[in-house]
Parts: sequence; C-alpha cells; structure tokens
Amino acid sequence: MKKSTANGALATLNLMLSGQRIREISNMNNLPTSFTNVFADNKLTLGLLTPLEAYPSSPFPTLNADIATAKQAEQAGIASIWFRDVPFYDPNFGDAAQMLDPFTYAGFIAAHTNKITLGTAGAVLPLRDPIMVAKQAASVDHLSNGRFVLGVSTGDRPVEYPAFGVDFNARAERYRESVEIIKTLHQQSFPKHISQHYGELDGSLDLYPKPVNQQIPVMAVGRSRQSFEWLANNVNAWIWAVDNEQAISEIINNLSVASNSNTSPHYGYATFFDLDKNPDAPYQRFYNVVRIGRNALIERLLKHRELGVKHIALNLKPSRRAAQDVIDELGSFVIPALEKEQREPAV
Repeated sequence: MKKSTANGALATLNLMLSGQRIREISNMNNLPTSFTNVFADNKLTLGLLTPLEAYPSSPFPTLNADIATAKQAEQAGIASIWFRDVPFYDPNFGDAAQMLDPFTYAGFIAAHTNKITLGTAGAVLPLRDPIMVAKQAASVDHLSNGRFVLGVSTGDRPVEYPAFGVDFNARAERYRESVEIIKTLHQQSFPKHISQHYGELDGSLDLYPKPVNQQIPVMAVGRSRQSFEWLANNVNAWIWAVDNEQAISEIINNLSVASNSNTSPHYGYATFFDLDKNPDAPYQRFYNVVRIGRNALIERLLKHRELGVKHIALNLKPSRRAAQDVIDELGSFVIPALEKEQREPAV
C-alpha cells in the first residue's frame, strides 16, 4: 500500500515536471505543416472522418473506393483525413466506423496521397499501451513524410472497457498519463518516467524513430473528462462535437483564459453531415446530423470562422448522396468561397 502511494506521488510529480519540459520544447519549435495546414489563424478548413463514404442504412461501410476518394479529397482542397478508433462493433451503437485499425489504415492512405494531413480521431488511449501508440504514431509520421497529427480520446463506448479489463472510471487519469508518456518518448532521448497506470522508463531505453519534425502535434478529440486548464496546456488543438455558436464563443474564451498567456489550443468540431442537393436548402438539424445546402453552409462556416473555429471534420455516414459527389461540390464551391473570403481582408 505504501509502495503504491509512493509510486502515485512520484507519477504526479513526474507529470508536472515532465509536462513543463515538454511544454517548453513545444513552444520553442514551430509546429509542422501537417498541423498548420489544418489549424491556422484567421482560417477555417474542412476535413473528413473515415470511412470515406456514405452508408446511411448500414453499420458497416464497404471500403471499396477509399484510395480514389482520398485522392479526390486531396485534390479538392480537403485539409485532412481523420481515422477513427473503434475496436468493436456494438449493435446498440449502430456504427462500426471504418473497421480497420486507424494507424494501419493511415499508413495505407499515406502511400496513396502526397500532401493531405492524416490523423487519428481519436486513438482511444485508455485502451491502448502508450508506448505502442508512440511507436505507431511515429511510424505513420515517417511513412507520410511528417503529415501525421495524433488525435486522442477516451472513446464513446463504455461497453468496450470490460473487454480490455480496464476500469472505465480511471479513463481520465489513464488518458492524461498516456499523453505525457507519448510526448516524453517523442521529444526526449533515453527518458526517465514513472507512471501510476503504466510502466517505468529508467533512462536505459529510447524509442525510435523520433517524429519527422521533432514532435507530433496532439489533438484532443472529445472532452475526455479533462479540465479546460489541462486541455489548454497539454494539446495543440481540440475537436469536440459542440457547434452551437454561443457555446463555441464560451469554449474559445475559456481556453484562452486557461492557457495563461501561452498560445491556446485551436478549436474545431466534428459533425455528421448531409449536403443537400439543393444549393439553397436551409440549415436543418436532425439530432446530431447537419443537413444543409452549400449556400447556407458557406454562410455558416464564415460565421463560425469569425467566432474562432479553425477546423470542421465532416462525417459522411448519414449522407444521402455519394461521398464523391459531396467532395466534388465542397471542392468546387465551398472551399473556394472560404479561401476567397480568407484572402480578402474585411473592409
């Protein structure tokens, strides 16, 4: 009991000191273009969540056109592709996501694309070993020539935790420790680190390869039971599901206050998305699905950009149109409209 308490205290101290060191490293180095192409000041970009297809009437996608669709998205000006981490199919949830492991899938798509940012959204850290996540993330980063962003989460399916033998109530603490271990392994050589829920690094081992750009940006996906203070000081960006305009303003303000004069994380959100064939169709919400025509979409995106939203990740599962048609319209009309407004300063 005493040994466990001592290890817990050492782990807490280690998190505090190591977090300060890593924060300093992150401030000293510019974030790679894999991140700044997606999250930039005075700009709003669009990304896609996998699978890259519409499958409104089935929990399972086909995955039969992913390479062509990823290439089309890159050509259309989509900024990112986000790979979901869903270990099991839960019939009560009704969506198996892309079924494939996100790191394996990202490495596969990396081989068929050139510039689009690739990332997880997000790796369920409490259900994964942080050393292996660090290794997998650095591997994809190299395979993609530095285009990888590590999105991390605690998942949205509590039923998975017993299958892994992990305490669901400890997910927040495991998440924080995992982020710290991953950053330590990526940014330090032969590190020393003591954790409460994972192992101990005694300085005799080093993880390779290191990231292409000395660090891999970390993006929180969901709240994961973390405080604004922790998020503001430990991640580079935050993707949540909150797209209410008043709530967006409050979130961005809270992050700014909590960052204590440091650069606060960029905020974005993810949404289930159904682009209406009618370009003049108004904004509609059906539970968690946004249905909208492109003209109202452009207006909505410009308003959210002014509020400080930097990125929106679109999930095409409920789309009544083929993903290829939606991407074509986004690339032909929506993204050019955003870029035009972003090039022309407000009068």
